[in-house]
Parts: sequence; C-alpha cells; structure tokens
Amino acid sequence: MTRLEHRKHELTVGQLAERSGVAVSALHFYEAKGLISSRRTAGNQRRFSRDTLRRVSFIKVSQRVGIPLADIRDALATLPEERTPTVADWARLSDLWRTDLDARIRQLERLRDDLTECIGCGCLSINKCALANPYDRLGDEGPGPRRLLVEAADAAEARGQDGAPRERCDMSSCV
Repeated sequence: MTRLEHRKHELTVGQLAERSGVAVSALHFYEAKGLISSRRTAGNQRRFSRDTLRRVSFIKVSQRVGIPLADIRDALATLPEERTPTVADWARLSDLWRTDLDARIRQLERLRDDLTECIGCGCLSINKCALANPYDRLGDEGPGPRRLLVEAADAAEARGQDGAPRERCDMSSCV
C-alpha cells in the first residue's frame, strides 16, 4: 500500500473513539502516556493508523483485568509498529501476565474466604479476625487495645495539661 493509500485509511480521533467505545479524552490520555501514537496533519489534527483500534481494545481488556497502565505500555512497546498485531503477538503478551493474574486471583479467593469466615462468626475478634487483625499484627505490639491506645494518645495530645483543647497553629493562623 502506498503512503497516500495508507493515509486514506487512517482514523481521526473521533472515529477512533466511536469505533473503540473510548472517550476522546481517554485517547488523548493514552497518547500522552505513550500507549498509542498518532501523526499530525498540516492542520495539527491527529490521525491514527488502523492498528491503533486493536491497541485500544487491548488496553481496555488489560485494564479490565487489572493490569497497570505502565505494564500495558511496556507490553505494547514490544509490538511491531504500523501493522496490526497478530494472534501470536497477543498470546505472547497475555502469557506474560498470566502468573501475576493467577497470584492475584488466589489472593482475592483468600480474602473472600476470610470475609465469609469473619461474617459467619460475627466476632471481629482483635486476636483472631483475619480481616480486623491479619496475622495478629497488633498482638506483636503488646497487650491491650492497641488501636484504642493510639487514638487515646492522639486525643490527649490534642488537649493541653488542663484538659482544654489546644490551639492548632499552621504557618498562617491559629484556630
């Protein structure tokens, strides 16, 4: 395809937004973050190659499963420019994230199971509740109501020796 024919098949930002279901502002954001690129016309209008539509779809799907934009950008940087990525390209990228996604799924399943156990017993025990005190971290700080002691100390610090509220000062005024 000649350069002129190639340009006839480019998409405006509005066309890309309509075809991809992504807002124009999001496309501008993706471009600013290096996820997609465009060329500028003599009139300074953006023109996107047709392969950008697949890249935007890939970004949307990747975000939906929780992949951070920095990781998406790094993955897209490995794809060839000016050609539509192949099924093999996409498979290679998804394999990169499979281990991370599997680990996050296991973590979410543990959280779900802990939540079910916690709601089922109803205790919210500071000693053994997996949600209120995971791995009994508060127990390592010593006996007593650790969270309440911190809150009480903060409240006492906010009052003066006579029990009256202290003035709070910042650089410009006191209240």
